[in-house]
Amino acid sequence: MSSPFIPHKRASNGTDSSFHQEGEDPIDHPNSSGKKKLATLRTMASRMNLTSTKIAVSLVALVLVVLVLFAESDSELIYAQSFGPSLRSQQVFTKPAPHLWKDIPIVLPDTNHKKVLVTGAGGFIGSSVAYKLLERGDRVIVVDEMNDYYDVRIKEANLEILRQKAKEMDEKDGVMRRRLEIYIGDINDHDLMTSVFEREHPDYVCHLAARAGVRPSIQDPLLYVRANVQGSTNMLNYSRDYKVKNIVVASSSSVYGESGSTYFSEAEDVNEPVSPYAATKRSVELISYTYHHLYNMNITNLRFFTVYGPRGRPDMAPFIFISRVTRGEEIEQYGDGSTSRDYTYIDDIVDGVIRAIDRPYPYQIFNLGKGSGTKLGEFIELIEKHVGKKANIKIMPAQPGDVPFTNADVSKARRLLGYEPHFPMEEGIVKTVTWFKETYGENGEKMLG
Repeated sequence: MSSPFIPHKRASNGTDSSFHQEGEDPIDHPNSSGKKKLATLRTMASRMNLTSTKIAVSLVALVLVVLVLFAESDSELIYAQSFGPSLRSQQVFTKPAPHLWKDIPIVLPDTNHKKVLVTGAGGFIGSSVAYKLLERGDRVIVVDEMNDYYDVRIKEANLEILRQKAKEMDEKDGVMRRRLEIYIGDINDHDLMTSVFEREHPDYVCHLAARAGVRPSIQDPLLYVRANVQGSTNMLNYSRDYKVKNIVVASSSSVYGESGSTYFSEAEDVNEPVSPYAATKRSVELISYTYHHLYNMNITNLRFFTVYGPRGRPDMAPFIFISRVTRGEEIEQYGDGSTSRDYTYIDDIVDGVIRAIDRPYPYQIFNLGKGSGTKLGEFIELIEKHVGKKANIKIMPAQPGDVPFTNADVSKARRLLGYEPHFPMEEGIVKTVTWFKETYGENGEKMLG
């Protein structure tokens, strides 16, 4: 049942918050000086009684400066002139490293029914997570701006699927409940979000709303800062103010940049992002730690690795390739086909997100992926095989900001969340092609115009 309170003003600047990756600080060391600094910092935060707006503006301003320089200057030249050779840790991971996590205490899942606020639930991952929460009996509050980054009708269809699922659960239980509330609006809209938290008082927050896309972020980095960094900081503020038990935040494998590892590990230094999108995702991970550190909040960041599957985003390669091969249209292959991605089927990602919601770790970052990469050329061959048509391929130059490969070490999520990916690449492609043809026709003739 949708909420009667559906505010709707779209942001005047057209920004999007709805969709849908050193030096040691002495304060972290257990010596007397560090303890004094920690106590002082917490006391200052308490005495200053900063408002949500002031905190958000302060944190976002710093990231704005960095990304403006990134966008308007030669970032590699600036880096070399300022810091000399790369400071990236030389440690690389050639195999999964489960031993790194063996001493972290395991948090058992809370199996009670929950009231979960899901941002970005009109999108691919968000709607899939919200559906699963409804299916198991949780109450779900949706906030999504429903902007036109891609066809709004796809998002509206996703929300309708959620409404139908809530109705189905009512019929199954024989009880009419407020299982689903939908609010249309921007998470940066203070009045809207205050009203949502005042009215709903969610116990858990699953923050999936973000501006997605590596290449578009290079063209408009400030848009990404507003949507991803400011939006996420606002969500952390509301979660602090309304005593949310656990917050799960979407990050991205993009934070690994040009990692030299065979298996990307959460233990890696990821402070050299190669796109503004990745920089915003890494910024949110750091801000999340700050909120945990200052306010003892339970916050988990999840680094998603190239998610695909039924109802996938139409701007992502799996959907684009299946669509164009089905319709006999040309596809663009960037590079020689040797780039590799850890394509992860949506059901595995949803399982990992739900497990993170149920386990209120004080602060953690987890990879959620399949745990093995697939080369672009092999990926296209699988699509050709299961669509039943040969691809018409146009070879294009490699794109700025793209990384050569991604491959997740999921041993940390396996131990601490009980996460286990189940869908190999070919099975996932079969399911996705089947869904596409059922939805859009055997030859894609029902594609939205």
